[in-house]
Amino acid sequence: MRGLLDPKMDFVFKNIFGSEKHPNILISFLNATLKPKDLITEVEIKNTDLNKGYIEDKFSRLDVKATTSNNEIINIEIQLKNEYNMIKRSLYYWSKLYSEQLNEGEDYSLLKRTICINILNFKYLKTRMFHSVYRMKEIHTNEELSDIQEIHFIEIPKLEDGSDEKDMLVAWIEFLKNPESEKVRSLEMSVDEIREAKDELIKMSNDDTQRELYEMRAKTLRDKISALNEAERKGIKKGREEGEKNKAIEIAKSLIDLGLDKEAIAKSTGLDLWEVEKLMN
Repeated sequence: MRGLLDPKMDFVFKNIFGSEKHPNILISFLNATLKPKDLITEVEIKNTDLNKGYIEDKFSRLDVKATTSNNEIINIEIQLKNEYNMIKRSLYYWSKLYSEQLNEGEDYSLLKRTICINILNFKYLKTRMFHSVYRMKEIHTNEELSDIQEIHFIEIPKLEDGSDEKDMLVAWIEFLKNPESEKVRSLEMSVDEIREAKDELIKMSNDDTQRELYEMRAKTLRDKISALNEAERKGIKKGREEGEKNKAIEIAKSLIDLGLDKEAIAKSTGLDLWEVEKLMN
């Protein structure tokens, strides 16, 4: 058997957790994440299409959307690279999911509880917890305004070794971290949904067409990450250059105060002659 595909890749994640053929996988994950008083028993999975255009588009979002038996709208997104925008990004997509529920003239009472779940393969928030949940609350009394908005952040690297695998969310994150680990092999024996997810992952991994699509998506995301890294490097370089320039200007001002001529100051600081003349004036 060839090595397993990475379930953290959005293409693979969507195929496993967003498949109409395996709703129990998503139901188990949602119950583990939301821990509702009334367990979710059914899900209606949306946007299941995965065409080649989406896979090759680095700006496409291969997220999982569903409506639950608890009358909730759910969006799950997995991110491998920190793009430094997850909070605003999540709020934006939450607002779209919330506002798109109503047509003009429809009553606000029809609005459903809307939940965004962000699975991150990097540390992002200041908290030490691997799972953080946010709702709207009064800042002085902590009184909750409503539970109609809920945003989750699951930061995979923050899951500590030795965490309680009886917690199903911990079990699912262990599966995402390393589906070939001894921990996951043990979980397969006792948790039907984990075994079902692993079986689907093995099936995908042994399918040449699925592997080809996986490699296409991986290349698309690598190109995106490379572009982000290049932009980051340019930003750091620009900041460094601006810092050095500001330092040279401060030195030039001190030399002007000491009465040095402009040619000597330009030579000492690396500034152009016209820049020194501008400072003198």
